[in-house]
Amino acid sequence: MHPWIGLSENVRLGVLTERVTPELVDRMLAEHCCEGSRPGALPPRFMVYFVLALALFQQDSYDDVAENLVGALGGMDQSVPNKSSFTRARQRLGAGPLEGLFRALAGSVAPEGLAGSFYRGMRLAAVDGFVLDVPDTTANRVFFGGPSDVKGRDVGFPQTRVVTLTETGTHASIDAAVGAFNGGEPELATRLAGSAAGMLVLMDRAFPGVALWKAYTQAGAHLLLRARSCVAQRPTQILADGTYLARMSLAGQRASHPGGVTVRVVEYRIDGGEVIRLLTDLLDVDAYPAAELAALYHERWEAESAYRQIKTFLRGPAQVLRSAGPELVRQEVWAHLVVHHCLAQIIMHLAGAGGLDPDRICFVKVLKHVRRSVIRQRVQMPMKLKTFLTNMAAKIGRKLDNGARRLREADRFLKHPESKYGPRYRNSRGHPAPRPTRKVPEKIIEPVIVA
Repeated sequence: MHPWIGLSENVRLGVLTERVTPELVDRMLAEHCCEGSRPGALPPRFMVYFVLALALFQQDSYDDVAENLVGALGGMDQSVPNKSSFTRARQRLGAGPLEGLFRALAGSVAPEGLAGSFYRGMRLAAVDGFVLDVPDTTANRVFFGGPSDVKGRDVGFPQTRVVTLTETGTHASIDAAVGAFNGGEPELATRLAGSAAGMLVLMDRAFPGVALWKAYTQAGAHLLLRARSCVAQRPTQILADGTYLARMSLAGQRASHPGGVTVRVVEYRIDGGEVIRLLTDLLDVDAYPAAELAALYHERWEAESAYRQIKTFLRGPAQVLRSAGPELVRQEVWAHLVVHHCLAQIIMHLAGAGGLDPDRICFVKVLKHVRRSVIRQRVQMPMKLKTFLTNMAAKIGRKLDNGARRLREADRFLKHPESKYGPRYRNSRGHPAPRPTRKVPEKIIEPVIVA
């Protein structure tokens, strides 16, 4: 009999157990028919916590992650099962319980009045997507696909695509969809429409389309989307503030086709640069001034900050996921989304305790504290959990508070040239080397008025 039998059920996930409770895990296992038929060294509940720990300790091996989980529990680290046992247990578990956990936990967390989270009574959210590299196995390549060159040859790793509905003020995920690289972001984004009711949703210019527009507006959401210059370019009515109404139709249709939609077009420049075009269903020029919408659109970048937390700090920069099959890849991605959302909730708790905007709380340091809580099993008793959070809150002033955000920018360049052995000061495509981030004055937004 393996020494872990009867003991692994006692393993928890540190401070994250306050949100991912054993009762919630058991409910998800029951809903997805993953309850264990007999006790074993790696029962389903333990495996849920183990998969979440794989996301929390992405750079560590299976052995190291297992030791992090059980090292404080009476010698269990001396009898860690081998890697193949963990892999088989992950396969038995599947992706369903982790996706169920995310859907049970995800949602908006910003309290009323939090800066950057609301606009005229509507909660602000952003839809965007990112890709994650997965191991280059035949199964992953067939299921997910990946980038290719002009001749159709595979380039780099297969990739899975993730699209999220993110609360701009807190970086918390409200909903998410996981798919293949070969599937488009708009298709995944359309699946999230039902979770956006009552919100003002921001998207970049990769998303505008009639199907997506109708899905969100029919679900009760409002939209503020950037668009290409060829979209809704013919005014049908000039409004009082210089914005105008136009028709957005499917490709190949006339503007008057009944299958299209009427949108309000807001155009502006930043520091005299290119014209930026926004589409919105907020047609009242008095209730929703163009200048406010132009300034508001830049909150969309908060989704990029959330993705940086997932891809750079939680996963690790340029790290490839560890799962060799599509089902385990999906399981791993949902685990990353669960852990990130729990961290966003902890940050909100700490920000509330310190009376700060959550943007000022250092994500990296919170992540390190949470990892330490797992290694120390600091959630074995409620008082220990309360003490841990109290100690974290006490460190806000000297460690966790990043201070108010500064206005900074850096020119956008290709960060990963094809060859890392190119000239020192120019990348392989001839662009100048990126300059460091620098302080800049506040941007000037100039509306473009259509006569």
